[in-house]
Amino acid sequence: MNQELSGKCALVTGAARGIGREIALKLAEAGAAVVAADVTGADGSDATHQVIIDRGGKAEFIALDVTDFAAAAEAVKRAGELFGGPQILVNNAGVNADQPLGRMRPDDWRKVIEVNLTGCFNLCRAASRVMLRLREGRIINLSSIVARGGRAGQANYAASKAGVEGLTRSLALELAHRGITVNAIAPGFIDTDMTRALPEEVREEIFDRIPMKRSGMASEVAELAAFLAGPRAAYITGQTIAVNGGLYFV
Repeated sequence: MNQELSGKCALVTGAARGIGREIALKLAEAGAAVVAADVTGADGSDATHQVIIDRGGKAEFIALDVTDFAAAAEAVKRAGELFGGPQILVNNAGVNADQPLGRMRPDDWRKVIEVNLTGCFNLCRAASRVMLRLREGRIINLSSIVARGGRAGQANYAASKAGVEGLTRSLALELAHRGITVNAIAPGFIDTDMTRALPEEVREEIFDRIPMKRSGMASEVAELAAFLAGPRAAYITGQTIAVNGGLYFV
């Protein structure tokens, strides 16, 4: 079994379900101790951290609102107290509130920007300070296919994810001298709760345009995240890597 992340601590936000959950499980499989952070998701035997523990790994759950600057710093501190580090940060927490711009409320705009972009900043700032002291680190930010192509009804979501990519590139330049890499993953149409909530006619229209003629799996995104978190990706930084089956515009 691949244990190349043994001795590392990974903090994963939005880890209760979907892509975040699969990334947390994959990092644990590779030997990392995982702090699974989410606003909910600590209860039950199927909770992400409990699954990791049941499989023989090390994990803990932290309730976290990523938009809270102080709470983000405290989560990073707690990760250090539990397992050291974090040497790996995965900013996966995200929301959407789709509406045509003419009907989009200011609260819909603010909520999506605050969670998807400001939340990413909050965790990057806190974790990078630890990584600079350690002189090592991997930051992986979740973007989206819509960051570059846009999508009608998702101006807030597209703007937030484009911001994540800009943050990723800038932070990569700032941290490279300490051996810290910062990359983004831009999933396409992945089978998650968010995409399942789309109207069936929208889903079918997107399927028709995917060259691979299927949705992606969260586990396929997790495979890339685990690679970027490991030593084999030491010379990859400032990149946004797509996992989209060949679909570039939605």
